[in-house]
Amino acid sequence: MKPATTVVTILLVGISAAHLVRIISRIDIVVNGMQVPIWVSIFGAIVPAGLALLLWRENRRR
Repeated sequence: MKPATTVVTILLVGISAAHLVRIISRIDIVVNGMQVPIWVSIFGAIVPAGLALLLWRENRRR
């Protein structure tokens, strides 16, 4: 893998892991006085993980 691709893949996995930690530990996040629902973190975990997987698979084929 190219270095930039590796860095982006690691960042996406880190973002996904942070959202999983929020889901598991049920941490409340308040933005501008409004509570962010947990379902936002579900998408925040799935989408970056899927993108990281696609990026990793694409670069393995070359």
